[in-house]
Amino acid sequence: MTNDEVLKIFKDCGALLEGHFKLSSGLHSAKYLQCAKVLQYPDIAASLCKELAAKLGGVKIDVVIGPAMGGVTIAYELARQLGVRGIFTERIDGKVQLRRGFELKPAERCLIAEDVVTTGKSTREVIADIKEAGAQVVACSCLIDRSGGAADFGVPLASMAQVEVATYEETACPMCKAGAPIVKPGSRV
Repeated sequence: MTNDEVLKIFKDCGALLEGHFKLSSGLHSAKYLQCAKVLQYPDIAASLCKELAAKLGGVKIDVVIGPAMGGVTIAYELARQLGVRGIFTERIDGKVQLRRGFELKPAERCLIAEDVVTTGKSTREVIADIKEAGAQVVACSCLIDRSGGAADFGVPLASMAQVEVATYEETACPMCKAGAPIVKPGSRV
């Protein structure tokens, strides 16, 4: 699947939104990729994750971990495609952590599954939680890489598409300066 084919799926599903958005990272953007609108279709989620799994190049993985909310469905479907466990982290009192009885064994090989990577903050928080548990991060993955290649996790990052969309600090945001109303659609509200 090409970058353009993936973006066409997002457009066809109404998942490529335009307006004034405050991203989970705190940055502002005129475009937002609402992956949940794509992932609501199990056949599309399976197709995207099958391709994403193939991009991992045979990396040995024991468990796939997705940060809630955006990574939960992707982690589950990637785990299903790879034939391994799929779990997720949650943000409790501002800290990302495993809950619901999920555990990692020392030296387990973990793949992090995200919906969109912009700054990589959520992924880095999950990496810290995995290392704290004594497990090993072997790769990261996402449907959409908005980082422009800047997200570096010290392991390979596989993505289905790269999208370059300008982001702004609030103080430099042209939409804020124009008085455009802002929407915060992400999971960190």
